This record gives sequence, structure tokens and C-alpha cells, in this order.
Amino acid sequence: MSPPLPGLTRSNVGLEALSGVTLVAIAVPLNIGYAQIAGLPPTAGLYALVVPAVLYALTVSSRQVVASPDAAAAALVASSVGGLAVAGSADYLSMALAQAIISGLMFVACSVLKLGFLATFLSKPILVGFVGGLALDILVSQLAKMLGVRIESGDEFVDKVGQLVAGLDTVNWICVVISSMSLAILLVGRRLNRSVPWALVVLVVTTLAVVWADLASRGVSVLGKVEAGPPQLTVPQLELTVWLSLVPSALALTMVTMAEGLLVSRSYGAKNGYATDPNRDLAAFGVGNIASGLTGGFAVGSSTSRTAAMDQAGSRTQLPSIVAAALALLLLVFGTAVLEDIPSPAIGAVVAVAVFPLLGIPELRELWDLNRFELGVAAACFLGTLLLGPIPGIFIAFVLALVNLARRAASPAVDVLGAEADADHALTPLPTGRSMTVPGVVVMRFAAPIFFANVGQLDESIHAAVEAAQASPPEDGTPLAHLVLDMEAVTDIDVTGAEGFGECRTWLAARGVQLHYSRVRPRVAVLLGHYGLDEGTTAFGTNRAAIEALTTEVDSR
Repeated sequence: MSPPLPGLTRSNVGLEALSGVTLVAIAVPLNIGYAQIAGLPPTAGLYALVVPAVLYALTVSSRQVVASPDAAAAALVASSVGGLAVAGSADYLSMALAQAIISGLMFVACSVLKLGFLATFLSKPILVGFVGGLALDILVSQLAKMLGVRIESGDEFVDKVGQLVAGLDTVNWICVVISSMSLAILLVGRRLNRSVPWALVVLVVTTLAVVWADLASRGVSVLGKVEAGPPQLTVPQLELTVWLSLVPSALALTMVTMAEGLLVSRSYGAKNGYATDPNRDLAAFGVGNIASGLTGGFAVGSSTSRTAAMDQAGSRTQLPSIVAAALALLLLVFGTAVLEDIPSPAIGAVVAVAVFPLLGIPELRELWDLNRFELGVAAACFLGTLLLGPIPGIFIAFVLALVNLARRAASPAVDVLGAEADADHALTPLPTGRSMTVPGVVVMRFAAPIFFANVGQLDESIHAAVEAAQASPPEDGTPLAHLVLDMEAVTDIDVTGAEGFGECRTWLAARGVQLHYSRVRPRVAVLLGHYGLDEGTTAFGTNRAAIEALTTEVDSR
């Protein structure tokens, strides 16, 4: 049986515990900010640091991924629950808790069904676009806080921008000074020493300034009273119809967290030399989200920024999450009064700096250089999420994923192969100026399963190759008599593919060309027989000697 915290030893326990202090210093201000984005009380962000974090740390396979509410989760909660209830109301909080529980149950179901592979379904461009759209929406809200302009956080992006522009004549210049100082400390401090919890420094300094100069009386918004006490068991009391209405947004939370969380887990495991189990990680996310919903928190996912901070601090176990949970609990029981005077402009600056990298500007620039189609996919997800909302955005992401998958599956590589003079040399794509592999023979390679989406391309490619070979015979005048299809990359044939391929065989026979198969997989050989496509000979190699032996044998019959 593996230890509760793999990687923890007597020699590193001190470093790991100290990393937990750093983690709580980073997480407290961010979680308060994310709770505000979600339209929830600050305690919802703090409660998510306690029981959910401990249970996740004890069940996850990753030694480093930190589970916590993040920007994407906060934005999804605000947009989805905000359409069903008024932010700040009891029903709103209950729905956010229920949403976390539903998402947790979905994670557990995915783990039981071993669906961890689904994390690869959302490609990088789709994630970049989706998360980038959420990030820009969040940044508009944080910019309003930094300027002291009041806007409705639950509104759509365009409405928020309109309110922000309309409210520019109400800018509070004290708020501007506070947020500017906060940004300077965060950005310069991070360059000087990344191990310092600069977000905590910002909140301490600006809170002291607010209290000393009584800036709250001069229009600077502060966090306000924060409820004290440990997390308690809270079962949301909602009608069944309300639970069902939360399923689509919970599914969106689950899919985004799954894709990002498993990617982060796998990358850090590979980087630091330990194995991870995606299905166990899904179960851990499930346990964490259910616990969060039952103890007053909201949806948790993988925190990329906090995980990176722990990696830079040298942490290689989950002990920091447990230490941070203990310290957060002490803060909730004894220290919430120190949070009341935290200025909103400073919180806005902290969240803005944390969220800005999620815009994905470097990734979009890279896509511009590498693949314009995938840049278009990212842009479509970005705009869909930004202008229509996260739920339509995730739907657009799935549709684009299917379109991208179908586009690639429907256009596999089809090569006409050429033979070198050396009989043992493997066949390679046919050089320019030649139409046959060897006199009388064309060898083609189809690099995909044959199914309804691509059988048309296979048919067109065979027609084009045969017509080219018959129109331009070799110098010795040998007519085309054989077409060999290299089947090594063909792993499956469906009914529509078999029907289209059968028509192609008939067309070849009418042109006086005999079809042969090369390097057929056992399962595909069974399918060829099942569909009545197995008539003819099979070559077991794709070099010149094998092809010439095949045609000699056939021609001698």
C-alpha cells in the first residue's frame, strides 16, 4: 500500500511544510477574489481551501497539482448561476454549492468508467480560446474595481464594457492609485524574487493604508465583514428542476477542469519523474468538488499558477495543501476580522495579474505562426465564450473539436509509392515524373481506417493514380495491370467504406487492373472477408522484390 503522501520523507518535511505557508499566502487573496468574481461571499473561497483541499491531496495521484477554485470556475459559476438567481442571495449560494456537487459526481462517474482519455478531446487551441474568453471577461470586472467604477458583475461581456465606458466619469482616483501601487509591487516584485508571496504583501500594505487614512470614507470599496467560523456540512435545499438546470454548467466545469487538470498533472509528473493515474485524478477532483459543495465552497479545479509556485518552491508532495488547509482553518476561526478592510482595487489588481496569462497571447501568436486553421478554432472559441457566454462557448468548443476531428479523418495521407533499383529497399513516395511503382504496377498507401468520411477520397485517389499511369506508361510500354494497396495503416473498415471500396474494385476491373492488398492487419483481413472484398492475392512486403514476385505469380496463372 502506498503512503498517504508519496514523496514525503524526513529530509524534506520541513521544506514541504514551509511551502504550505507560501501556498496559503498565495491562495487566500486569490480565493477571495475568485469568490467575488463568482458572486459568492469570501468564505466560499476560503472554505474551498480546507476540507476539499485535504481530501483531494489524500486521493490524487499527482504529487504537486493544487486543487482550488480558479478563474475559469469562478466565471462559469457567475455566468451560469447568475442567470438563475440574484448574486448574493441564499438561492444563488445554494445553486453554486449544488453545481459543485453535480460536477463532483460527474468526475466520479468518469473515473469509474475510466474516461480519463476524454481529457485529450479538447485540443490546445480550443482550451486557449475558451479560457482566454473567460479571462478577458474577468479582466473587465477587475479593471472596474481598480478604477472604482461600479458595474454589474453578472452581466454579459458587452454590457460590462458598456457600463465601464459609461462610468469612466465616476473614476475614483484613490482607487487608481491603490491599484497602480498594487500592480507595481506585484510585477516588479515577481521579477525580483518569485518566492515572496507578493499578493499577500499587496493586501497587507494596502489594507494598512486604508485603515490609517480612513480611505473607506472617501469612496474606496473594501471587502467588508467576513463571516467567522469553520466550514459546516451544508446540503443545498433546491427543487429537482433547479438541480437539473445546473447540469449543463456542471458538465462544462467538469470538462474544462478535466482537460486542464489532467494535462497539468501529466506534465508535472513527467517533469519530476513520477507516475500519474488520470482516472484516479478524476476521482480526486470528484471527491474535492463534492466536499466543496457540502462544506460551503464552490467548484474546484487545478490551479496552474499555484501548482507552478509550489514547483518553483521545491515542493514535490501534497503536504503544502494540507498545511495550507490547516492555516486557512485557523484564519476562518480566529482571523477573519483582519480581512474586512482589504480594498477592492487591490483585490482587483491581484486577480488581474493572476488572470492575465490566461488570455493566451503567446499561444495565439504561436498558432499564428504554426497553423492558421487552429488559430481560427481558438478565435471562434474565444469569441463564442466572450460574446455568448461560457455554456455556449463550451458547446462551440465541442462542435469545433468534432469538425476538426472529422476534417483530419476525412483527409488522410494517400501516397503512390515508388521502388528503388535495390530490390530490398523499402518503397517511398513516388518521385516526380513517374506514374508507376514498377512497370505494370502501382502501389498506393492509405494512412487511415476506411470509413464513410474518407472512402470518397480513397476512391478519387485510386482513380487519379490509375488514370495517370494509363495515360503515361513507362518507356518499355508495359501497361498498368496491377494496383497494390498497402493496408498497414488501415485499422478498420465500416459498412459505407466497404461499399465504396467495392465500387472502386469494380471500376478497377473494368479498366483491366487487378487489385491486391499488402501488409493487411489480422482484424482487417477478417473484415475484408466479411464484406466480400478479400478476393485476390496478398503481398507481405512493400519493397521492389515483393511487388515483382507478386505480379510474376499472378501473371503466370
